[in-house]
Amino acid sequence: MLHLSTDVLIVGAGGAGMYAAVAAARNGASVILLDKSLVGRGGATVMAQMTVAAALGQQEPDHWTIHLEDTLRAGRGLCNEELSALVCEAGPKRILEMESWGTRWAREGAHIKQEMAPGHSRRRCCYVDFLNTGPAVAATLRRKLSEIPEIRRISNVTVIEILVHEGRAVGAVALDINEGELVTFQAKAVILAAGGLTKVYERNSASANMAGEAYAMALGAGAELVDMEFVQFFPIGHLSPRLVGMDPIMWDPFRYKLGGKLLNGHFEEFVDRHGGADFGKYTATRDVASYAILKEVEAGRGSPHGGAYLDFRHIAERELRAAFGPVIDRLLKNGIDLNKMPVEVGPMAHYHMGGIRVSTNMESRIKGLYAAGEAVGGANGANRLSGNAITEAFVFGERAGSSAARAVQQTSIAWNQIAVDAHAEPIRELTSRRSKNGVSPAACQTELQNLMWKMVGPFRTGDKLAAALERIKAMRRELPDLSIGSEEPFNLDIQDWLELRAMLATAEMVVTAALARTESRGAHQREDFPDSNAALEKNQVLELSDGKLRSRWVDPIRLMAREASNV
Repeated sequence: MLHLSTDVLIVGAGGAGMYAAVAAARNGASVILLDKSLVGRGGATVMAQMTVAAALGQQEPDHWTIHLEDTLRAGRGLCNEELSALVCEAGPKRILEMESWGTRWAREGAHIKQEMAPGHSRRRCCYVDFLNTGPAVAATLRRKLSEIPEIRRISNVTVIEILVHEGRAVGAVALDINEGELVTFQAKAVILAAGGLTKVYERNSASANMAGEAYAMALGAGAELVDMEFVQFFPIGHLSPRLVGMDPIMWDPFRYKLGGKLLNGHFEEFVDRHGGADFGKYTATRDVASYAILKEVEAGRGSPHGGAYLDFRHIAERELRAAFGPVIDRLLKNGIDLNKMPVEVGPMAHYHMGGIRVSTNMESRIKGLYAAGEAVGGANGANRLSGNAITEAFVFGERAGSSAARAVQQTSIAWNQIAVDAHAEPIRELTSRRSKNGVSPAACQTELQNLMWKMVGPFRTGDKLAAALERIKAMRRELPDLSIGSEEPFNLDIQDWLELRAMLATAEMVVTAALARTESRGAHQREDFPDSNAALEKNQVLELSDGKLRSRWVDPIRLMAREASNV
């Protein structure tokens, strides 16, 4: 078994993981940066084609406290306000740092150009261009990594378990996907930056490799998770006509910049019927827009593919081209002429507000175990404000990396080979077992995705959630009997099996939390409890106790309460 050692081990090499690696290295730590895909090529950041929110104040007067107000309003009373404030206050610094590293933010004259986005009260969302922001910032971070010799980058390695000894994270057991061999990593600190859980849903907009591993690994290591019921469904993901080589969530800037109309199957505007103020404004928040679209579909007024129409035919072609230039030509190559036809859009799983419960230095309750990016829960409450995701990746990545690097200066590693062997043995058995009979892990993934979309999607009921939970638990019991092919090396069945294990664990967390929250709030909508309940303006914390998933309620962390206690 190959054994590697480092100060800081980072699991996941998207935007948050890469930023964490840079921060840890410049604070004096040696770093190993792992990804089950290619470093800098997987995760959500490289997929993002949208804007990045930061109160730069370059387009119009703004301040991070105003950004914070908008973020807390979107979060429906459940934000960890200390984490939210960290994102909003440090966001501008990270944006300007990325510019100094080579990110070419779109400019207007001498300043960075900023746009309005849904839920914001100021024009504060910057971008590279409307279809290339994520790939551009990922490229900047990859270049920065290449300049730092203290960072060792390793691709195609999937982490199986976090190793904990005497209450401290000391490394990880992983599988080299190419060779099919186990690898152990010894570290003074571990940062989980492996993204969210959108792969557990059939209809989703994110990277195909975000299967909830960070949550499953953290829970297994003894960390707490928070707000796992809150999955954000992007309201206007592309459904039809077929779109090749373009992000399914590309329509947001079109809509809020030019005033694209959301129309039902009868070509009527409708968001105002469902609690939104959208007519002529086009700034309804994501949870309101998702709710409105699916309610129209439920009422038989949806578009043919189960969504709504997004219509730009009232916008002159010269205005479309002035705003989006070559994007219009790319759409034409897909057979989409916005001056002549609407497109069909609908909700799809896009982001997860919940995640690992951490302090403001990004450390979980397990010493030496940190989290960054979408793996962190709490900052967004019940609904994330548009544009905050990449900002959060930068800010939390930098904070986790620098915090971990400072902590390891006073840390020695207590390695436990017995624990290593205990975690490694089940995987050895899996990799040595060869059976082509029965159900494949990939087929089970598909079943789970369908189950989650139908039973744990944007609209939920207690009966649906209970039925989903029963099936998920049964699928977890069936894991040992799934068919594993004989391919060697690079056995995709083994990779699918490991992903499925994490997906099932994460799905159980989401469903358990959703069952317990008997109200509707933000992205969590219970049709059997359609109203918000003031008594449930609390965060729900999950942990493993005696091998069982347990939940409890805690009061949200408020900035004002903390400030008052320090007076």
